[in-house]
Parts: sequence; structure tokens; C-alpha cells
Amino acid sequence: MSKPHIHVAVGVIIRDNGEILLGQRPKGKPWEDWWEFPGGKIEAGESVHQALCRELKEELDIEVEQATPWVNFVHEYPKNIVHLAFWKVTRWQGTPKGLENQQLAWTLPESAEQLGQLLPASLPPLKWLTTPNRYVISAIGSAANAPAWLEKLDTLLDRGIRLFQLREPNWDEGPKAESLKALMQETHQRCQQKGARLLINSIHPKAWWSLADGVQLKAQDALLLEERPLSEDKLIGISAHNLADLLYANILRADFVVLGHVLPTVSHPNQPPLGWETFAQLGAEAGLPIFAIGGMNETLLPVAQQNGAHGIAGISGW
Repeated sequence: MSKPHIHVAVGVIIRDNGEILLGQRPKGKPWEDWWEFPGGKIEAGESVHQALCRELKEELDIEVEQATPWVNFVHEYPKNIVHLAFWKVTRWQGTPKGLENQQLAWTLPESAEQLGQLLPASLPPLKWLTTPNRYVISAIGSAANAPAWLEKLDTLLDRGIRLFQLREPNWDEGPKAESLKALMQETHQRCQQKGARLLINSIHPKAWWSLADGVQLKAQDALLLEERPLSEDKLIGISAHNLADLLYANILRADFVVLGHVLPTVSHPNQPPLGWETFAQLGAEAGLPIFAIGGMNETLLPVAQQNGAHGIAGISGW
């Protein structure tokens, strides 16, 4: 007998300090006492946003004022298959209270496990929420430019950027040069001191990937792999341009995808951009957090998030 499919709208309610709201399932319900994000079934004729607003009013007595789509994914439980549409809720009216006799708790995503057992479908989003929403990609070029890069890196770290990628296909001594490896190690050390993470683009030697915090796989490099190339404590990002790339990112159990180019760019003058509409359509099928790339700057972060992006990615000239 096939399992029933259930479609659910889920609210990731986020305070300005990064805390999120979780609820403990009440006694007498399946998975009682387990902690989860608030939300509920999408009724016939409802949009995801309508269902989200209704559920959060019925469950928490709050009025949603600002919410943006984030990640859609499917989780299979023993008795059913749940299609989850996660939206980030960043502004609301009222103080959340458990109208269904559920306990509520505010927690940072990385501390959520201290509450108790977490519903299995809540685990991936809790991990994804620890991923920064601005992703800076290097464009250094040569060892002669290293001092300027390190100065720029320190400035970006002081501005709160916490995710970086070393990507140097045009390094003057070649992408495998010892001079570049030394700069990578210095960059990683400075990132570590500020609690930031550095990924290595897959154009560089595989031996470097584990020396940093993970790898950003080019789409064609991802297709050569059959399984996740690094341990779970490392980050795996995959560059994507179409739906096939996005689906393969799930096979490799990537942590996020960089999708683009969204807007016109000097680097791709003869390739038409995706545009926001296509970006949003592809992102809704990704099953993972998505970074928008191509013509991005920090002023476009809210626009990207309105179109379902986790964040934005771009070169270090922001």
C-alpha cells in the first residue's frame, strides 16, 4: 500500500538576534513531546502563504506581516510522505503562545538539540539555518595582489561576512601553485579567527579541500562524483545552472547550491541570465538552500530572499 502524501506550510520564525521558535508536540499526537517548527497542512484552494498565515494564527495567535519562501523538500516518515514548504517569518504582530497546549521555546539553531528530541524533518533546516546568507568569492589573480586581498578579507570579516570561497582559475602561476596554497592557508586562518568558513573551488587540488571548511563543486565536477566527497562536518556547495544540476546536488547530499547567473554580467556577455522568475521556479524544486549569483550586490539580498534565495554570492568587490 502506498503512503499518503501530505503538503505542509512551515514557519521559520526568526528574531533579530537569530533565535528561532520551536514547539513541542502535545500529548496524544503522533511524535508527542518531539520539538518541531510551527505550521500545518495546506488546505485545498490555499496558497502556501495563506496556509502559513492561517496555521500560525491558529497555532500561535500571531499575525504574519513579513514572510518569504525559503526551502521546499520532502521527508518520508514511516506512515506518510510529507512535502514541506519552509518560509522564513521575520515580522509578525502579537506574542507567540501555544494555543494547542504545546510548549514553545526560542533557541539558536545550533542549540536546538538541547531542548530534547527534534522531529526528523526539522533537522535539515536547523543545519541550513547556520549557513551565512552572504557568500564572497575571491578574485585575487596573483601573489602580488595577496596583501590587498588579505586587507579586503579583514574588512569583510569586520563587516560580518562569514562565508568565503577561494576561486582562482586565473592565478598567474596556475591553480595548483604553492603560492596560492599558502595564501589559502593564511585566508583560512583569518577566517577561523572570526568564526567564518572558507570553501575551496573544485578547480583547485582535491587535497586542499579538507584543509579548509569544504568545497564548492563546479557543476561538471559534481557530475563526476557518486557520493558526498567530504565528511558531514565539512560544507559542500554545488554550482548549478539548471534543474538537473539541482537534483544531482541532492544525490550528493550537498549543503547548498549556488544558482545563476540571475542578472546580466560582464563575465557572461553572450549568455542570457535566468532572471528572478526562472530562479524562483528552479529554487522551488531544489530541496536545498539556494544562493543567487550573477549581478549580485548586498542591496539585492532582500530581493533574492523574496524570490526564495537563502542568500547571495558574488566576487570580493562588494
